[in-house]
Amino acid sequence: MIELISAQPAWFWLCLGGLLLIAELLGTGGYLLWSGIAAVAVGLLTWLLPFLGWEWQGILFAVLTVVSAVLWRKWLSGRKKTTADDVNQISHQLVGFKARLLTDTEEGYSRIRLADGSWRVYSDVPLSVNTEVVVVAVDGITLKVKPSDGDNNYAPNGQ
Repeated sequence: MIELISAQPAWFWLCLGGLLLIAELLGTGGYLLWSGIAAVAVGLLTWLLPFLGWEWQGILFAVLTVVSAVLWRKWLSGRKKTTADDVNQISHQLVGFKARLLTDTEEGYSRIRLADGSWRVYSDVPLSVNTEVVVVAVDGITLKVKPSDGDNNYAPNGQ
């Protein structure tokens, strides 16, 4: 068996890569993906460069596995993180939006228009109609707001 593997190293790496990728499909959570891709890449390089020795193949496999995993982790760290609580909850994505009050606050409550909808808002301080506010939190279907600091980032209709 060892003689067969040493005679056809490209097939060994391609089969190893395929097995690692199949194992990844069974649910390892990404741990085998980069090793499988590295094995397939080494298999292709070994097929193109048949004079590549086993030592270099092993080193190349290790380096490609580490480099691809590090690059993937770096790419993931730059992406916006969402929590499980924010999934499918459009209201949580409204934090930070600015709008103007449609009515005076009565007992702390008023309404604002964001995009194509009207939202109930609550403010700790009394505010008058047309005051620019910024959404700071979400409590159920009520947006908690505070007066804007006036840096002129107001987007009409919340757009």
